[in-house]
Amino acid sequence: MKVLFVNHFPLTGSGSGVYTANLAKGLVRKGNEAMIVFPENRAEYEQYDKISLNPVFFKNQEIIEGVEQSEMNFPCFTTHPRSTFNFRDMTEEQRKEYEEKFYKAISGAISEFKPDVVHAQHIWTLAGIAAKCCKENNIPMVATCHGTDIMGVLDERKRGENWGTNWAKAAVEYASSIVTISKDSNQLLEEVLPATKGKTKWIRNGVDMTVFSKDDNIKRKEVLESLGIDKDYNKVVSFVGKLTDFKGVDVLIEAASMYEKNNDDVLTLIAGDGELRGKLEEQVKELGLKNVKFLGNKPQEKLKEIYNIADCSCVPSRREPFGLVAIEAMACGAPVVATNEGGLPDFVTEDVGRLVDVEDAKALSETITKILKGEITFDRVAISDKMRRLYSQDALMEEFIKSYNQAIEQLKTHENSNNDLDR
Repeated sequence: MKVLFVNHFPLTGSGSGVYTANLAKGLVRKGNEAMIVFPENRAEYEQYDKISLNPVFFKNQEIIEGVEQSEMNFPCFTTHPRSTFNFRDMTEEQRKEYEEKFYKAISGAISEFKPDVVHAQHIWTLAGIAAKCCKENNIPMVATCHGTDIMGVLDERKRGENWGTNWAKAAVEYASSIVTISKDSNQLLEEVLPATKGKTKWIRNGVDMTVFSKDDNIKRKEVLESLGIDKDYNKVVSFVGKLTDFKGVDVLIEAASMYEKNNDDVLTLIAGDGELRGKLEEQVKELGLKNVKFLGNKPQEKLKEIYNIADCSCVPSRREPFGLVAIEAMACGAPVVATNEGGLPDFVTEDVGRLVDVEDAKALSETITKILKGEITFDRVAISDKMRRLYSQDALMEEFIKSYNQAIEQLKTHENSNNDLDR
């Protein structure tokens, strides 16, 4: 089977990017072929074995020689480590350029790759453009709702606009099925876009277990030294994700001001970037915290090391459609303290972590402290084994392949029905 993926963001730095890359890698491991169309603003970007990549180039700070490069950066729903340009801030001219660039890229990819099915990420502009291209070429399409796309629709609704929403509706109309990443996301999507009812299908997010796994050979002191941290801390708390408001990093920093008082040998590692980094660094200074370190973006191999040395990993989100980083951490054996929000309660159970209320820094601090003191204990091997059993990308691939085959059969049935009417 040949699957063409279309994503709104680069393949690193966002949950949907990692999701897309993981799906493509999983398909290839099972003997299928994959191509990905996505935005990029670097000359050198991640490559994947046996996966064809078709980047559409945008401009950040780097002028990329030899390629057609947009003068704008790629747009986001909230933020991305390499772009803070928002969909809502696009001019009509920029929207037109965006549509034309991706229509050309997707049409070209279909012509070159000749996919059996297209899998579009986010119920938004590019999914609608992909649907248009698929319809013109008589190719079936599946789409995945990632949650931030729903935020985009709701934001447009508040502002009385409908650019991305109209493309989203076109995607919903053409797609044979809409994959959702959590029960909460599934329910919210059907409420916001009622036309999705009867098309939605919840498939758990998967993690690339060839990258994220428990590794007893990873040593805390060596990892910290590789991060430029000289002190060998006794306890480590980690956060991985975008530094944007809905991720709740400010709540974790407030919690750190509490648990640091009781133990100055606790290190809080914050891996990721975003438009709030400066504000969050200022919060750390104002609170006088000495053991909170901002690491910036890190590759997956380094994130694996951070998860492995963490006594617990935190997901303090105000809103979280799924929370892939929580699965990554647990795949490495780290228990997770997360908010009782969105998709997180689907899998953060008491054998692998704890849930706290949104915005409750005190409860977050108290729960972390109990884990660090050993008052709450976990079997790290059992946590990793559970993630491998339930959330391995390879284990979930059959569900996606089934959806792709159903989309192909559905289109054939529709064609046969139309042929019968023509007779």
